[in-house]
Amino acid sequence: MRDRQNRPAGEDSRQPKRVRHELRFRLIEVAAAERISPHMARITFGGDLNGFDSPGFDDHVKLFFPAAGEEVPALPTFDGRSVVFPEGVARPVARDFTPRSFDAAQGVLVIDFALHDSGPATEWARGARPGSKIGLGGPRGSFLFPLDYDWHLLVGDATALPAIARRLEELPADARALALIEVGDAADELALTAPAGARVVWAHSKGTAADADPLLAALDGAVFPEGDYLAWVACESATARTVRQRLIEARGANPKQIRASGYWRRGDAGVHDSLDEQG
Repeated sequence: MRDRQNRPAGEDSRQPKRVRHELRFRLIEVAAAERISPHMARITFGGDLNGFDSPGFDDHVKLFFPAAGEEVPALPTFDGRSVVFPEGVARPVARDFTPRSFDAAQGVLVIDFALHDSGPATEWARGARPGSKIGLGGPRGSFLFPLDYDWHLLVGDATALPAIARRLEELPADARALALIEVGDAADELALTAPAGARVVWAHSKGTAADADPLLAALDGAVFPEGDYLAWVACESATARTVRQRLIEARGANPKQIRASGYWRRGDAGVHDSLDEQG
C-alpha cells in the first residue's frame, strides 16, 4: 500500500485541495470539430485563452451559446462581487462542461460534448464549424485530488466520460484504478489511455429494461481491488446519490473519501448537484 506515514496526526491530508481562479468571461472560437463516437463530439477551441487554466480533471467551465440567428452570445462581466449581464439583452443559454484538455503553450482548449436527442448544447455542437464562436466562463475554482490512495474508483455516465478519461490519463503509471462508465452501447465506447493497473468496465443503457440502472448493476457486480480508495462519482443526480449510498452501506466506503455529483437531473435542464454532504 502507498506510504501515508507522513500524514499529520489527526488530519486527513488526502482530502481534495481547493484552488480558486480569477473569474473571467471570454469569446472563443472553434478550430476543429469531429465526431469521436455516435454520441460524442470533440470540439477544439482557440481564441481568447490567455491566462486560462484548468488544473483539475473535473473542472467546470460555463459555455454561453448564441441564440438562434446570432453569431456571438452576449457575455457577462464580473465586478468582483457578482456576475452582471448587459441591460436590455436576453441572457444566453449556458451549460457546464469539463475541459478535456488544455495546452497553454499552444492556446488550445478541447471540450467533448455528450450528444443527446435535443437541447441547446447538442444542437450547437452538431452544427459547430471552424470559426463558430461561443462564450466561455471560468473555471472559478479547481479541486485537486490527491494520489495518496491504494487505488481510485471512477463512476459515471457519458456526461462524466471526459472527466474520467482525463483522470485516467493523468494518473501515475503505477496507479491502480477501476472505472465504471455507462454509455449507450459498444459503439459509444472510447479507447482510453490509462495506467496498466487500471480496469475499465463499460455499462450499456440501450436494451436495458426501463426499471433497471446499468451503472448500478455494474457497481453491484464489480470486484474492488484491495486497499483504501478515493471514489469519484458523476452521473444523473438520483443515480449518483444511490451510488454514494451503496458505496457507504455495501462497500464500507468512508464518506469523506467520496466525491459525488449529479451532472444532470432527469426532468430538469442545466442542473449540477453536489451530493457530498448527503447520505
